[in-house]
Amino acid sequence: MSELPIGTTKGPGETPQDYTFVTPDPEQRCKYGEFVYYDAAIDGQQRAILGRITQRLPLRLYPDTFMSDPAVPPQAVADLLAYPRDDSELYQITATILGYYDEGLGFVNPRVPPRPGAPIYIAPDALLGEVLCRATPGQRGAVHIGSLLSRPTDAVPIALDATGFTSTHLAIIASTGAGKSYLAGVILEELMQPHNRAAVLIIDPHAEYDTLSEMQNNPAFADGEYRAVVRVIRPQDIQVRVSSLDLGDLRYLLPNLSDKMHHELGQAYNRVRRKYGERWTRGQFRTTLLEGEAGRPVTDPNEEVDATIGALVWRFNSVMEHSAIFNDHTNIPLSDLFCPGQCTVLQLNEIPDREQQVVVATLMRRLFEARKDTERGRAKDDDENYLPYPAFVLIEEAHNFAPANAEIITTQVLKQILSEGRKFGVSIGLISQRPGKLDSDVLSQCMTQCIMRIVNPVDQARVAESVESVGRDLLLELPALSKGQVIVAGASVNTPLMVRVRQRLTPHGAENPDAPAEWAAWFDDARTRARQRGRALPPGFIETAPGRDDLLR
Repeated sequence: MSELPIGTTKGPGETPQDYTFVTPDPEQRCKYGEFVYYDAAIDGQQRAILGRITQRLPLRLYPDTFMSDPAVPPQAVADLLAYPRDDSELYQITATILGYYDEGLGFVNPRVPPRPGAPIYIAPDALLGEVLCRATPGQRGAVHIGSLLSRPTDAVPIALDATGFTSTHLAIIASTGAGKSYLAGVILEELMQPHNRAAVLIIDPHAEYDTLSEMQNNPAFADGEYRAVVRVIRPQDIQVRVSSLDLGDLRYLLPNLSDKMHHELGQAYNRVRRKYGERWTRGQFRTTLLEGEAGRPVTDPNEEVDATIGALVWRFNSVMEHSAIFNDHTNIPLSDLFCPGQCTVLQLNEIPDREQQVVVATLMRRLFEARKDTERGRAKDDDENYLPYPAFVLIEEAHNFAPANAEIITTQVLKQILSEGRKFGVSIGLISQRPGKLDSDVLSQCMTQCIMRIVNPVDQARVAESVESVGRDLLLELPALSKGQVIVAGASVNTPLMVRVRQRLTPHGAENPDAPAEWAAWFDDARTRARQRGRALPPGFIETAPGRDDLLR
């Protein structure tokens, strides 16, 4: 396997896991994040001990005074002074030891750095393809997201292991414009290909993912008897049965409740469930509120109602009767949302924030209860709670559903699923552009992390404290990552990697608008409309010649 050495070991580094080597590196192959190896005998067997480059320092430098005049190259100064120099460059490279790869144990650190003078090699593509990832593209469970950043495009394909993030959850973190939604689209495409056929739901607050419906006409997502299905649920089609709300949901929905209102609401909620069971209606809840604890029916419409009860009924009506999503009888069936081979996009873009959060909390709670009931044999195949397969839920703008320093109705539901969901086949993917605004407990429970460019220091600090599997050297790379470059770490890869994201097979639905082009197009359209209707030109136009008008510049 060994090719020509790239360098020679100098000695240990600053930590027990680091070592340094010296190289002329004429082709500049020793990049930050590049993988190198040395050979060592471990338990009588020759092993390739892999390492990742974390620092690069030049060893041959001109004196500072040679660079005092930017107009004069330092080489010219050296020649003028007959300064002895060597035409070859020389660098000291620091590498962090990952170890040798064992299929059962993963990377095993030999705990001994290379001997001084030992040759160091650039790791070949074939070796990296075998040891960096747990799956190869096209295999069941493989999610091919791109290729290793330090190598030419597609030289070392990188595939996440879907088993890792569908059991221990996924986080995609990046600043605005870094490509997080694009990466999410790539992951969704892989999950819907014939070798995976996943059951996926996307919580889509900005209606960015409906372009995934083009998967249905793409042969890459079909194989024999299988063809990927994409279902887009528009805001007007979302239905939540009021009896599926719990007391916390109601308290969150109703604004400005006093302590007495909280008490009366809780009492009425318990009474309506005792009296009408699991399928109570809005009218039954109002009646229960008005009857009070004694259960005395209100027969006289002119009878004076307690002010607290009246205010509570008014708040209940203002939310429940004026919302398009709450009703007495209908929930979106879980079987319509989740099915192997189906990607469901739940668009929430026209729904108020509080209602969005209640919709997500109710849906996640129903999913979790259905999986528990099914796994424990309490739900049969004709029950609405019967869901005999795992499900993956991807949540965009996750900081709006689990914000830091604020308890909202979705936070506790997500925390419960993140901590217990793996036992019942419920997994979550979180996407956020502001990790500093995302609950740290929620973020820390996502065991596979895809982290793209982050510039904000608060967001960098939140990632550093919540993501244990990414090394400090890679975290320092976050501000320097370009669009479409991502650091992947955690349960779905064998070691943290810097990856170049592959091209999507479907159109990206979250492109930034080209405002100058749209302004210019408006003027063109305005001119045409004015001519057709015989009206005056809009502001910003002038007549420059008879029958001719131009933009005012």
